[in-house]
Amino acid sequence: MIKRSLIVSLLLFLCHNSAQAFQEIVAVQSIRVQPYEEAVMGFASVCHASLQRFVVSESEGSDVLREIRRIRPVMILAVGRDALSLVKTIKNIPILYLMVLNPQGILSGEKNISGVSMHISPEKQLKALQQAVPRMKRIGLVYDPKRTGDFVRDAQDAAARMGFTLIAREVRNPKKAPSLITDMKKQIDLFWMLPDATVVTAEVVEFLLLFSLENNIPLLTFSEKYLEMGAFMSTGIDPFDMGLQAGEMANKILRAKDERAAELVHARRMVVSTNLMIAGKLGIALNTAGLAGTEVDKKIIRSSVAIN
Repeated sequence: MIKRSLIVSLLLFLCHNSAQAFQEIVAVQSIRVQPYEEAVMGFASVCHASLQRFVVSESEGSDVLREIRRIRPVMILAVGRDALSLVKTIKNIPILYLMVLNPQGILSGEKNISGVSMHISPEKQLKALQQAVPRMKRIGLVYDPKRTGDFVRDAQDAAARMGFTLIAREVRNPKKAPSLITDMKKQIDLFWMLPDATVVTAEVVEFLLLFSLENNIPLLTFSEKYLEMGAFMSTGIDPFDMGLQAGEMANKILRAKDERAAELVHARRMVVSTNLMIAGKLGIALNTAGLAGTEVDKKIIRSSVAIN
């Protein structure tokens, strides 16, 4: 983590002092966590402007906004949900966002705001699962229709085309999720945990991890952090590459001198990570050809897959 922070600082320094550093961009970052650091590092590696960074969790929001007004940057990079929530009221400066789940829940059609979506189509995620463990055909999930209803409808269509059986149960109160999950244990080969705030509470996640091990039902999730807690596989985005995408968008805006020069784009790479220890405990025989990658610490194997 320290090494990554040093690399980010070096890139920011080089970008700031480059002969190409002719304009100033302010990066507002929610907190200091590895994915956010990697995203900023990717952005800084291709930026054509100097970059100054503020971390919301280490500052007063009003102070950050005051500094932005003082600096008068040509652009703002918002990394994380809290950062976007803080700067979204700024109307006269182009804003790009990164690492924000469901930005539509924050935004309301602002013309000066765009970014890189964390959306990975359900079809792409199911394809990664199919390549790794072809025998798993019955998939269960619970979801809040108001939060992930559109995604689940797309997932049901994709599952039908690809030969999966998707058992989806609606839930609007997280306290009811465990009983719904328990009821489907004899009907599913795998449980799919979506990035749904109604479902992904500390209590439900703890229940899911125990449910997985006790019933030999692997857990597919959206973040590698759950692999370290006992999930089987995650399908997530590549933060560094998302930073590259945002940097390329920023360059386009700066060249055109028009915030409308860049539109919302989807992440172009998916990182598939598998916990080999959990696979062993659950007796899962992996198709290693479908998981080409590099084994790293804690017996996690990763592969980066183009999704555009």
